[in-house]
Amino acid sequence: MAPSTASSTSALSCRRSTVSRRSAVITEAKAGARKVALLGAAGGIGQPLALLLKMQPYVAELALYDIANTVGVAADLSHCNTSVQVTGHTGEENLPACLKDADVVVIPAGVPRKPGMTRDDLFNINAGIVKKLAEKIAVHCPQAVIAIISNPVNSTVPITAEVMKAAGVYDKRKVLGVTTLDVVRANTFVAEAKGLAVQDVDVPVVGGHAGITILPLLSQTNPTVSFTDDEMAKLTDRIQNAGTEVVEAKAGAGSATLSMAYAAARFSESVLRGLEGEPDVYEAAFVESTVTELPYFATKVRLGPNGAEEVLPLGKLAPIEEKGVQELIPVLKKNIDTGIEFANTKPAAAKV
Repeated sequence: MAPSTASSTSALSCRRSTVSRRSAVITEAKAGARKVALLGAAGGIGQPLALLLKMQPYVAELALYDIANTVGVAADLSHCNTSVQVTGHTGEENLPACLKDADVVVIPAGVPRKPGMTRDDLFNINAGIVKKLAEKIAVHCPQAVIAIISNPVNSTVPITAEVMKAAGVYDKRKVLGVTTLDVVRANTFVAEAKGLAVQDVDVPVVGGHAGITILPLLSQTNPTVSFTDDEMAKLTDRIQNAGTEVVEAKAGAGSATLSMAYAAARFSESVLRGLEGEPDVYEAAFVESTVTELPYFATKVRLGPNGAEEVLPLGKLAPIEEKGVQELIPVLKKNIDTGIEFANTKPAAAKV
């Protein structure tokens, strides 16, 4: 699977692992041309993600939205000396202005995980929020690429797709679940285990974005490395449960906010590079797919001017990975079905 190419001059690189990192020095970037709307901008993921997006060379306007505190976040960010213009929008009545003319909408809105919670425990709250936001997007910027972070992604992506279908504006290339954090973690853990430079490691991660639906294809690691079955099992388990590792380490004070913001910024930059017509831009994403019998599946996609323009196949799998695919399918199917049912039967959240 082809790696993405590098051409950004951003001060803080959040690109694919095959692209060299640069030091985190804040300098003024060249003026971009795109508008990005960030929904949930005042939250634990939203604030650091907003900072990283403020440093993106492809962004002209960053529109921030949340139910509270957004104006303060926007004011703070506006003092950073980059060319990105920041606006803050609070309250549902101001959401249309936030979304108007957006090229990309990034959604980290919702409640975070707490100790003892799974992503599925978040469903009843976050599903309603995402549905309401999707309804607004369908009206005010139906052409935008939607990058969904709000968990459970295995269900919130189908919810968003169903809302867009009902509005007659669905484009499967533009509804993307952000699973980049799983790839970032896999790259990090494999580099640590094998003594490799992390920026040189690329591990495909497929399936979904929760528990056993997260399946790293360690046999396809680039550069090629060998793993025993025991190593593969242990690494897979750690990657699948890395979110819980952070929640427990923070002892109830939060979830994986910083690493998620980093991963989402990388994904957003890749989407923007694709929109600008750069060739060979690839990221993992949870999208409508025919790779398996399921209607949605996370694999690498090629990003272009219309969003996810190509969904890549799984490639050759090791026996343990083939088993992993078969084990995750019924779990992921249930998650997808739950999202579709919610979208078609349940009301949206009262407040977003």
